[in-house]
Amino acid sequence: MSINRRQFLRRAGIVTALGLGGSFAITGLRGKVVEAAGEAGYKTSENALEAKHWAMVVDMSKFKSEDDFRRVTESCVSIHNIPDFGNPKDEIKWIWEDDYEHTFSGGDNEYLTESFKELPFTVMCNHCENPPCVKACPTGATFKRPDGIVDMDYHRCIGCRFCMGACPFGARSFNYRDPRPFIKTINPNFPTRTPGVVEKCTFCVERLAKGQMPACVEVSNGGLIFGDLDDPNSEVRKIVSSKFTIRRKTELGTQPSVYYLVGGEDHA
Repeated sequence: MSINRRQFLRRAGIVTALGLGGSFAITGLRGKVVEAAGEAGYKTSENALEAKHWAMVVDMSKFKSEDDFRRVTESCVSIHNIPDFGNPKDEIKWIWEDDYEHTFSGGDNEYLTESFKELPFTVMCNHCENPPCVKACPTGATFKRPDGIVDMDYHRCIGCRFCMGACPFGARSFNYRDPRPFIKTINPNFPTRTPGVVEKCTFCVERLAKGQMPACVEVSNGGLIFGDLDDPNSEVRKIVSSKFTIRRKTELGTQPSVYYLVGGEDHA
């Protein structure tokens, strides 16, 4: 009986995860997998945007209406072929709106005003410096790039969902069904996924490779600021260095690369 590549990877990954176990099985496999995934990535153009550490600042003062949230969400959905299953349990989320309690639960932000804690927040994958999802993945389907972005190789995903269990931010979604019939308009320039695959925000690596900023950033009217955190002249670095910002669940030690700008006396 013949099996295709995806079936082979699925079986091999399960055997690796369940049979060998421990950090040896994960670390020992990941080195080669990440290298291969990088080779299979998007081709870069001469105008490709590069950084030592990509990071994002979310300026909540720019998100004042539902339209502000909807604009960034819809831009992401349309470009990345994100399905709408019509069922919250099956929802696929790359960037979405959430309340303070879910966004910053457990954080040491007791001196923030109640008005700030009543705000809705824009959330996405945090592209952590110390990403637990990468350590949990047995096949290298999720990996951290040299520029800090936590990326995905959908072809290597075996659907074990270990990464989902490891992520403390709920930033990963699983396709329980074939997502393609539930995509409003398919973008032929971005791959669709298959059943049994995990997906998440990738900071639009495919756009960075072509010299374009992430889609959500372009339509955010200044609400999302994206740049190189290691560059002291970048807008992101200047904001983080001079303004009061907070990150999600810093007590867990994952070191998120997404910062929330707390602006003005009304909230700080």
